[in-house]
Amino acid sequence: MRMSMKKTVSVCQQCGYQSPKWMGRCPGCGEWNSMIEEKPIDSKKYQFFGETVLQRPVALFNIEINEQIRVEIGIREFDRILGGGIVPGSVVLIGGMPGIGKSTLLLQISNQLSSKQGTVLYVSGEESIEQTKLRADRLGACSENLYILSETNLDIIAGYIKELSPKLVVIDSIQVIYKPDLESAPGSLSQVRECAGEFTRFAKSKGVPVFLIGHVTKEGSIAGPKVLEHMVDTVLYFESENYHSYRVLRAIKNRFGSTNEIGVF
Repeated sequence: MRMSMKKTVSVCQQCGYQSPKWMGRCPGCGEWNSMIEEKPIDSKKYQFFGETVLQRPVALFNIEINEQIRVEIGIREFDRILGGGIVPGSVVLIGGMPGIGKSTLLLQISNQLSSKQGTVLYVSGEESIEQTKLRADRLGACSENLYILSETNLDIIAGYIKELSPKLVVIDSIQVIYKPDLESAPGSLSQVRECAGEFTRFAKSKGVPVFLIGHVTKEGSIAGPKVLEHMVDTVLYFESENYHSYRVLRAIKNRFGSTNEIGVF
């Protein structure tokens, strides 16, 4: 009896270039040792959070927009960076070096928004709920509408999003979230692309903003495939000079505002 072999392809983890065989150097971006063997994704198999979402074409002339479409967080520097507040349904990627304060900033934003708008879900894939609680106590971020979830399985996260129907979802961080149906490891191109794609489809279809925290490499760029930056609406970098108490937040991409603003914290 002849056993069927699983078909695999080598995928560059930097640019997404695919090859039927492994190569030491990616022909697409020129990176060395970035090709990893993965099983091809069957697009027919995957759905948005387990549901099939269909949206009919709408005439641009007939689309009505609420003038109060932006939601102000209440943190002046952050609102200005976004162009005046959060746009419903937008996906914001925030990158920065380890320990720079990404999680602290997003926890403060979550607390502010939950106090004004309602339920906010903060998903921490790198800390326990007790560790997140310790930081929240230190910051005074203890809103009754702020929910903390320590999980990395996308299917479980999706289930709680459906249950809570939050006004904002924070994912800390996107590189540790994984989709069980995929055989590749968390942080790989296919995992990051599929997980980020699901959160993006959720944000656009439900009008709920999603914040993704991303790790940064030694070179100063967001770790993982560059395709992640192309999928989101806004890309922010949280930076600081060595031994300085100030932090600078700058936008390198913003579909809903200027990239000329910076925020100082």
